[in-house]
Amino acid sequence: MQVILLKNMDPLGFKHDVVTVKNGYGRNYLIPQKFAVIANADNLKKLDAIVAKEKAAELARMEEYQELAKSLEGKSLKIGVKAGTSGKIFGSVTNIQVANALRDQLSVDLDRRKIELEEEVKEVGTYSAKLNLHPEVQSSIEFSLVAE
Repeated sequence: MQVILLKNMDPLGFKHDVVTVKNGYGRNYLIPQKFAVIANADNLKKLDAIVAKEKAAELARMEEYQELAKSLEGKSLKIGVKAGTSGKIFGSVTNIQVANALRDQLSVDLDRRKIELEEEVKEVGTYSAKLNLHPEVQSSIEFSLVAE
């Protein structure tokens, strides 16, 4: 059975993907939970219209993303963490903490899924995070971990 995903589903695919699933899984779980619809001719036409509208909206926002990337250039964040005497932190820092620091320190509300950490952050120091604002607009920001 082919279905069109209405939400990002981790093992299956992303929103608006057409995927093949077993009949029972689609009929008993995905469709009743409103995670997918059957991929028939009418729904595929609607999907094309929706995808075209979303691409046009993203293209319109591209200038906004470019301005945001320029404003973040050269800036850095400070994130307070609990650390041991050797500088190793308790736990790790994820894109959620970076998104919260962006919101608190620079007043930039960015979805955590658009922030990608280049390496595992487990010690006090300075790191870099990649910001995927748009498929054509990417930026990076430095952040420092400071022991509290």
